[in-house]
Amino acid sequence: MRQWLISLPFLLSLAGCSSDKPMIDTSQSLVMESAVLSAGIITDDPKLDEEDGQKRASSVLYNQRETPVIVHYRYYWYDEKGLEITPQEPAQTVTVPPLSSLAVTSQLGNLTASKVRLYLYL
Repeated sequence: MRQWLISLPFLLSLAGCSSDKPMIDTSQSLVMESAVLSAGIITDDPKLDEEDGQKRASSVLYNQRETPVIVHYRYYWYDEKGLEITPQEPAQTVTVPPLSSLAVTSQLGNLTASKVRLYLYL
């Protein structure tokens, strides 16, 4: 018990030495609220490539319903360590036509970006 009490201040000081940006588990590249799926929208994980000296992320939204669906989306960019790259782009809004598909993209000039996450909501 005494050993634990002695090591507690050391452990707390280590916790304070981290970056001011939170590290994110970037293994989940797609976050979709359940309402999006209920509205008939499906998609794949975003693809990351480089175009004209910029990083580019893209994903295709598929509307399985016979009515158009308005979807909001935002891409979040991360470096190799899982730190979020700023500034963030604002959320975008698209209308996916009925029984059709639509590509949603994002470009970033910061070439240190190595991972991306797409967040979809209604």
